[in-house]
Amino acid sequence: MLDIKFIRENAELVRQNAKDRLSKADIDRLLELDKKRREMEAELDNLRAKRNAVSKTKPTPELIKEMKEVGERIKALEEEIIPVNEEFRSLWLAVPNMTHPEVLVSENEDDNPVLETVGKPANFDFAPLDHVELAEKHDLIDFDRATRVSGAKFYYLKNELALMEFALIQYALSIATKHGFIPFSTPDLAKREVLEGLGFNPRGESTQIYNVEDSDLSLIGTAEITMGGYHMGEVLDEEELPKKYVAVSHCFRTEAGSYSKFSKGIFRVHQFTKIEMFQYTTPETSEAAHREMLEIEKEIFKGLEIPFRVIDHCTADLGGPAVRTFDLEAWMPGKPNKEGGMGDWAEITSTSNTTDYQSRGLNIKYKKKDGEKAFLHMLNGTAVAVSRAMIAILENNQEKDGSITIPKVLRSYMGDLKKIKK
Repeated sequence: MLDIKFIRENAELVRQNAKDRLSKADIDRLLELDKKRREMEAELDNLRAKRNAVSKTKPTPELIKEMKEVGERIKALEEEIIPVNEEFRSLWLAVPNMTHPEVLVSENEDDNPVLETVGKPANFDFAPLDHVELAEKHDLIDFDRATRVSGAKFYYLKNELALMEFALIQYALSIATKHGFIPFSTPDLAKREVLEGLGFNPRGESTQIYNVEDSDLSLIGTAEITMGGYHMGEVLDEEELPKKYVAVSHCFRTEAGSYSKFSKGIFRVHQFTKIEMFQYTTPETSEAAHREMLEIEKEIFKGLEIPFRVIDHCTADLGGPAVRTFDLEAWMPGKPNKEGGMGDWAEITSTSNTTDYQSRGLNIKYKKKDGEKAFLHMLNGTAVAVSRAMIAILENNQEKDGSITIPKVLRSYMGDLKKIKK
């Protein structure tokens, strides 16, 4: 969450930033409630102090009567402040982070500048198949039985594709650990307070989160949640930073509101495996850490020899916690494009710097060398989202004879298998 003191002192700047990011955050109502709750808290403090002072004396009948009235007022105020605090917190959580000065201000979420393109889209001399057709041809994915067992948008990976999932995990971990990231396997569930502190909305019609009935637990949509909550409520020493983690988890998403988006096959599903990088840093080093994770993502997909481009999210496409987000978009020959043909770019990784927005929400600080405590910066970045990486591999590496070439970097994890073929 954004520093409430900063919001008070920079209300117009925060208001404009929210508008630029197409946020519906009500800054005026937030500040109105902020003033009201502070007045109520001040009155409560004064009344409690008065009661405590009198309790240390021998009270007269008049004081006893007065303290009874004070007690009744304290009880009434304590009840009155509860809904005020609840509404205040709800509005506060809705305020997006401030935006990096280099980010493009735009009302069009597709208006993301392309910073770099690596590799060239495949130019086939035959009619290429999409990943669903390729999977059917080689018996790699079973959608029908998964639908019967779990419902629509679930799937079984089979044969070489099941092996490729674990190969991608091992490959991504090998790259990340080489750069000093400590490997984790995380829980698939997290408490509501963790999701809210990180800026995720676990409730409401537009939520992407699956919630566990009769509990405060939710299925995670990314290991950013479990790794972001890992140091919740802690104070880390500056000498410990940066802390660099890479985590493997299952990810679960309702995909609410995605009916109009491309979702064929395993592109947009309810469950997938993802390897996620996460860093805790000092404010002075977070921008460099953000660039580091982008470079690692590029290294991973260069190794897979997948054509991709780097985009810089404009304000309309930024998630609430992020001050800046970079994506890698892979070329996918089987994705329909705006011209009515086949072949388009699609997101495969994302890396965000959330500065102190998430650490403030989860009360994670660091102690400087001079003893002062401050909120640290937190960053996340996809190493590999397995399902989308597999789409890019299958569609870009298909051959005229129907076979699929396995990237060299994955072969040692797949029993030195070079091709998927009948």
